[in-house]
Amino acid sequence: MGEVKPMNKKVTIAAVGDILMWKNQVACAKLASADQYSFADMFAPVAPLLTGADLTIGNLETTFSGKSQPYQIGSARTGYPRFNCPDELARDLKQVGFDLLTTVNNHCLDGGPNGLFRTLDVLDRHKLAHTGTYRSLQDSTVPLIQEVNGIRIAVLAYTYGTNKQVIPEHMPWLVNLIMRDAILRDIASVRPLVDLVIVSLHFGVEFRYTPTANQRLLVQSLLDHGADVILGAHPHVLQPVVAPTATLATGEKKRTLVAYSLGNFTSEKMLSFDQSQIGAILRFSVEKEAEGRVSIGRISVIPTYCQRYTYGGRVRFRVVPIRSYLRRPDIHLPLMQRKKLRLMWDRAVRIIGRKPGILIE
Repeated sequence: MGEVKPMNKKVTIAAVGDILMWKNQVACAKLASADQYSFADMFAPVAPLLTGADLTIGNLETTFSGKSQPYQIGSARTGYPRFNCPDELARDLKQVGFDLLTTVNNHCLDGGPNGLFRTLDVLDRHKLAHTGTYRSLQDSTVPLIQEVNGIRIAVLAYTYGTNKQVIPEHMPWLVNLIMRDAILRDIASVRPLVDLVIVSLHFGVEFRYTPTANQRLLVQSLLDHGADVILGAHPHVLQPVVAPTATLATGEKKRTLVAYSLGNFTSEKMLSFDQSQIGAILRFSVEKEAEGRVSIGRISVIPTYCQRYTYGGRVRFRVVPIRSYLRRPDIHLPLMQRKKLRLMWDRAVRIIGRKPGILIE
């Protein structure tokens, strides 16, 4: 008999953008019978897409600072809202399929350092991996590496800033800030240990549908120095998804993946931008051959809509996959909303961009 050829290893990864929870969203998740909350219904329409992946990643743009801080307040000093959420959100994110949350963004210090520490404690309690913010200098030096189906994946995460919330001088390690040279050092350190390097960047211009020239230059530099996937967030709207070729120092060329902004996974409408209720689930496969070669395979983008609607006399929110709900609308998506959603779908497709090898579903 001939020699049995070793099987290739394969993993499917899903990623979403900003998980925002405005006070009206929090209020609608409150249970009538007790001082408890449930967000599960909000995610139910997309849960199969999240649980169906081997590794699901999201950006937690709120904190678990505890009941002593309101769930959304304005900051007179900075002019920015400060977010906080019931701990039940972490439980429900785990339940609907999330495995890993990036915690570093412009709202990560909305509850101060103590709120940041408590957020990490809550995520640990619900067995959600996290990266980008840390409890100690020692923690900040340990990269987050997940082994899934025999493929080792590193996730690094950084933000452009913290909304004027001050990072204490004696805790510079608290929050990963976007500094090109530091990110390149992190990539170089983790690259020999893993098969895939994912870099999450909280950057860009809010409500802008295209990345800036500086963003493109930074992203290409990270790819050329060993990053495989870039996951962008912060603009609150979608931006293009591309699969550029990177040229490594060895001269080797490889296919990479960049989502400049995956938009808002959950949010109320922000300002006058309908597209702030639109996000996307990015799904892609990664395959490792027996000889060790790793490549990105099938890439799909599933635009989603965070719908506000009324049912049973209460305001509710839910995240729906747009295309499938346009094809099979339910009673909560009346004709006028379907027409509006069709326009938002068309706009989302134009923003993401149709490119060979990237499906929009």
